Amino acid sequence: MKINKTYSMPIPVKRALRKLGGDIRDARRRRRIPSAVLAERASISRTTLVKVEKGDPGVSLGIYAVVLFVLGLVDRLSEVADVRHDEHGLALDEENLPERIHRKTRSKSARDK
Repeated sequence: MKINKTYSMPIPVKRALRKLGGDIRDARRRRRIPSAVLAERASISRTTLVKVEKGDPGVSLGIYAVVLFVLGLVDRLSEVADVRHDEHGLALDEENLPERIHRKTRSKSARDK
């Protein structure tokens, strides 16, 4: 998917992507994996890996996921939007809980049995 050039991405999103890319670069370097080797293992070009490590929003989430997999970090990706870590969503859910729960009344035919 191509990013519309007229679309202005929110600054916090840009920062988060740059941080993710930098963290991926640092993880690769800590593991002493050359960029050419990581790119080959992820079946992507070195150019795409450079974009990933810069946090380019034009790179698909799937590519980021494969790179994280190669680095052994993909398990944490599934936790990103996990409901257990969604404090705002959990608070909204709690606000909508009913104060009382009414027991369903049984039909007349069920009471007669």
